[in-house]
Amino acid sequence: MRAYFLLVFLISSLTLIGQHTDHEDHEDHKHAHGHEHHNNEIGLAIAPVYFVNENSTALGLHLHYIRSLHHSKWGLGVGYEKILDEHSHNILGGILSYRPISPLSFSLSPGINFSNSFKNIEFAIHGEVAYEFEIGDLHLGPVLDLARDHDDFHISLGVHIGIGF
Repeated sequence: MRAYFLLVFLISSLTLIGQHTDHEDHEDHKHAHGHEHHNNEIGLAIAPVYFVNENSTALGLHLHYIRSLHHSKWGLGVGYEKILDEHSHNILGGILSYRPISPLSFSLSPGINFSNSFKNIEFAIHGEVAYEFEIGDLHLGPVLDLARDHDDFHISLGVHIGIGF
């Protein structure tokens, strides 16, 4: 757990150092392309996941691809969440993303939860709030995930790392 906090501290420090450069790059990118954010993003969120009903914690990884809709504040994509625990949680779903301002994004992902053996497939929903600092094509910042499946509700606070193109 100390390694996780060290990683969060290191990434937070790098984002603060990169903010000035990020602002200049952002303005250049905005003027050159006429929009505020990349059209595509591949992202990964890494976080400890807390299961409310089970009162337990596990490591979670969330991978996604999002495509902006015609340079608007809206995007569509697909996401996959893997929680490394004895229950082998896997959530796969479509993503609807909204970016009210450039660094802040909200995503909602209805989908399915399934075990590694694809037994007991059930409905799940995943929500995410991220604040991304853009350093060139790299998106870096904190992320809050909330998800609900048939058995439990889980919450995670971690680090989002993305590549925009």
